[in-house]
Amino acid sequence: MPHDTPLISILVAGFGLAFFFGLLAQRLKLPLIAGYLIAGVVIGPFTPGYVADMGLATELAELGVILLMFGVGLHFSPRDLMAVKAIAVPGALGQILVATAFGTAMGWAIGWNLGAALIFGLALSVASTVVLLRALQDRELVTTDKGRVAVGWLIVEDLVMVLCLVLIPPLAGLLGGTAIPVAEEAEAVAEVTSNIGIGPIAATVLITLAKAAAFVALMLIIGRRVIPWVLHLVSQTRSRELFRLAVLAIALGVAYGATNLFGVSFALGAFFAGMVMSSSTLSQQAMRETLPLRDAFAVLFFVSVGMLFNPGIILESPFSLLVTVVIIIFVKSVAAYYIVRGFGHDHDKALTIAASLAQIGEFSFILISMGVTLDIVPVEARDLVVAGAMISILANPLLFHLLDRREVRKAARREASAAAAAAEAETEEPDNEAPAEQASRSVAPSEASAALPSSPPPAG
Repeated sequence: MPHDTPLISILVAGFGLAFFFGLLAQRLKLPLIAGYLIAGVVIGPFTPGYVADMGLATELAELGVILLMFGVGLHFSPRDLMAVKAIAVPGALGQILVATAFGTAMGWAIGWNLGAALIFGLALSVASTVVLLRALQDRELVTTDKGRVAVGWLIVEDLVMVLCLVLIPPLAGLLGGTAIPVAEEAEAVAEVTSNIGIGPIAATVLITLAKAAAFVALMLIIGRRVIPWVLHLVSQTRSRELFRLAVLAIALGVAYGATNLFGVSFALGAFFAGMVMSSSTLSQQAMRETLPLRDAFAVLFFVSVGMLFNPGIILESPFSLLVTVVIIIFVKSVAAYYIVRGFGHDHDKALTIAASLAQIGEFSFILISMGVTLDIVPVEARDLVVAGAMISILANPLLFHLLDRREVRKAARREASAAAAAAEAETEEPDNEAPAEQASRSVAPSEASAALPSSPPPAG
């Protein structure tokens, strides 16, 4: 039997090194994510020694994103998603515009063309699904109001990025890269609608939106009935193995079908699969069955991010890297904070959402890699995005740690205030009783005299 199997090799190297460096990070009081990222750097193409297959690593990481978004969908219902649309939609769009503007300005200042700078800015504007959900799940915030707003915000960002990924190839020539022929279906629509001024690009957008709308309608109308029915049918067999297989088949099958039939991303397809499954009474069991696989492939996601990191960018472009990190961590956070506050939400919710979005991830890699493939952006832009992603992913748990310490201090102040108020009430209690006692003593003689007769009663 041949033993040169890249899939097994990357699983052994990825999980083994992730465990070793994760344990080391735990001993050093660092986030476990730091160990996973370092494991990826060790087996990446920019360090000596064994080099893992990057294509396989990316596909394995995509499985982790699918399972993670499926789990989030199990926590969500369509009612929950619609409840946060008032802040998630304008908030996500506003934050994307701010981060894209700063990133575009930076790219233009470096000397890139406008198309390269624009794609670079878009890559800095979208947060990582895996990082955000890991932080929310560790603190049990997914089902809270803050968690729902953050997840809804992220879903809107993903939808915008899906639209960008569809539009960039036909616009590649205009953006300064290699022009890609327009799809045949878009050309057919453009020919039919040319008399009303709809060209190939507009036709591509219309087709994409129509496909996405058809997928959502299919899941909410048909999938909402069929998927819970399938789960109940399998549960009657009383086989945990079959139930687990059914859950995985639904999650992966819907995600794959959403991408290949409707042009929707794997992550969004899996999210809607979980959301329609949440109406079933077996949704919690489905969540438990997918948890081990979700955690395992999430580890591989961070390993794959580490494999993309080129340490040379730190020495070659330190100032550009610093500005990139400032845009990701500071500019995005400040924009998200003031947007949330502008909609009338409290300070704590604004801080939580700002910290949740202060990082970038999988969509950023896909977007910037497409830009490099189409010769729109230079390789330096990809290195800056990956380096910024690594630094922001490492910094994100620290931001949440600061929020946790802030909550602890607030709780301690509340307890101290309550104890001080109780002590003050105890010290003031005798003083409060003294006037009452004096009043009772002053009133008692008059009451006694009123009770006595004014003259002796007549003799019997």
